[in-house]
This record gives sequence, C-alpha cells and structure tokens, in this order.
Amino acid sequence: MSPRIRSGPSQRPRRQVAAAVLGMVVLGASACSSAPAHKAAPTAHPTTPTTSTPAAPVTNPLTGTGPVPSGPVVAVKIDDTAASRPSVALDKADVIYVEQAEGGVSRMVAVFASHKPVVGSVRSVRASDPELLWQYGRIILVASGGGGDALPTLDRSIMHAVINDRGGPGFSRSRSHPAPYNLLSDLAEVSRKVKADGVRNVGFTFSAADPRLASAPKVTAPRTVVGSTPVTFLWNGQTYIRTVNGMRLHAADGAPIAKSNVLVQYCTVTVNHGDVDVLGNPSQYTHTIGTGKVVLYRDGKQIVGRWSRPSAGAATTYTDAAGKPLTFAPGGLFVALVKA
Repeated sequence: MSPRIRSGPSQRPRRQVAAAVLGMVVLGASACSSAPAHKAAPTAHPTTPTTSTPAAPVTNPLTGTGPVPSGPVVAVKIDDTAASRPSVALDKADVIYVEQAEGGVSRMVAVFASHKPVVGSVRSVRASDPELLWQYGRIILVASGGGGDALPTLDRSIMHAVINDRGGPGFSRSRSHPAPYNLLSDLAEVSRKVKADGVRNVGFTFSAADPRLASAPKVTAPRTVVGSTPVTFLWNGQTYIRTVNGMRLHAADGAPIAKSNVLVQYCTVTVNHGDVDVLGNPSQYTHTIGTGKVVLYRDGKQIVGRWSRPSAGAATTYTDAAGKPLTFAPGGLFVALVKA
C-alpha cells in the first residue's frame, strides 16, 4: 500500500514522495524475483496424491444434451428377460448397461439423472455392480435384494443402497406381472429420502460431429452376446433401438427403448463362487477396472477403440485406435459389457 500523504505544511516534496514510492516498487519486484527462475516448485509427498478439480459441466455429462440435472444420481438393477417385459420407464434412463448375471442370463443397470420416474422391474444386485458404478461417486443403487456376497460387497462400497428386502423406501408391486417380475421403484421418492451425489463426468465425450465417421464402416444392426444372451439393436436413422428376435423393444407406455449410441465394451469376466443361485449357477463378475477393446456404434457407423480405467474412483477413458478420444453422439447410450 502507498504511504499516506498528509496535506499542509508538513507535506513532503512531490519528487521525494515519488522516489519513495518508486523505491518500494523496486524492492517489491526484487523480493518477488529473488528465487532463481529455473528452480522447480516443491513437489507433493509421494504418499499424498494431488488432484485437480474438474471444470463443472454445462450440459448433462451422461447424455451430452440438456442442462446438468439436479438431485442425486440413481442406478437401478432391471430385469432383462421376457418375463418382465415391457419394462417400466427404462427409456427414461440416461445410460443403460447390459451385463451378465448367471446361467448366461443378462441383467441391466439403468442410470437415471435427467428423470426420476417409477421404474421396473427391479431385480437383485450382483457383486460386480459397485465396481462398475463407483466411478459415478456416492450415488444411490436400487435393487430388490442380493444373494451370497452381493449385499456384503455393496455394503463395503461407497454406494447408498436402497434394497427392497431391507425395507428401503419407494418400492411397490404392480399387477401387470407376477412376482418377482413386478417390483417397482419410485425414484422421485428415493431421491427425496436419500442424500447422494449428483451427476459427474464418467468419461463420455459428446460431439454432434466426428470427422472419423466419413471413413468408418456402415453398421445399422449392431449385435453382440452378453453371457449367452444375444443383445441386438437397430439403427433407425436417429437412434439405436434395442431389439429381441428382430422385434423392437418398447417401454410400458409405448416409448422405444432407444439411445443415440451403442458401446460394446470387452471386459474380463470371472466366475464368482460367492454368489450361487438356487439352480447351482454361480454369478459372473464383470471387471470394469483395467483395459480392453471397445466398439462404438453411432450415426449408423462403427469405430473400434480401447477403454481404460485405472481404479474404482476413476472415470473410464475411451479412445480410438490412434489414441484419440472417442466421441459419442448426444443422446445417451447403451453399454454392453461382454466377455473378452
């Protein structure tokens, strides 16, 4: 701060004041530059990892469209068999994972951030679900229950578990299907009663245009296999609609189960003997930490690349064969987790 100058006879000559101020500036500049220019800043202790706070998203990082959703993120275990179809409000999910359960059967994990509808049918958790969802933060995981080591594994995670078998909030039964294929969850009620993390970036980079599409092969009916279950889609010129035996899947209200992207992610899948069903089939554990191949379908085209995720709390990185980030078409996505 500049020295205070009094008015009146005691005021120093202007030249003397200017000299004093100039001296203070020079001294200050000398003090700031006293350290050698080449000297590096102190490094953090190796046992204390440094992190940077990512910039706040301006659009929904799970769909690339619309504003950032408010409220907690809720993931729901959803049945993926004919016994429960049509699903209730599955089309409202931002991201839909298709994973292996046991006996070759597939299940879904639907992630809701933009909408909080009543959804179903809700089924049981698997031990690999916390690993998959950890990258989303301390979110809510809704499930009917869990066998073997599934619930203990969930309890050791950062998830906020909302379980029907434990009397969790928001559950009801519909009359459209017999149990256990009729369990519903009111995600608005769950969101009001359980405090959890909001939406965050988990590695999806969205862009309406991608120059790689010009030379990418055309594929309008992507298909893969999860366990022993065929998982197929149809590109209708705008979105990929989930199909079964050539028939398009719709939600209970008639809306198509459709997203702008299909990502086939190849993972290590191991047998989990800690969770065995009543028929003696052990559950399968899908490992989503590590690296592997991915195939992205967007805009009716196919791009092959790689995925990488170093730890449970880290986002997943998706790159093309040249190591450049893959971009997803705005509008959410299916992720099929298949055995490498």
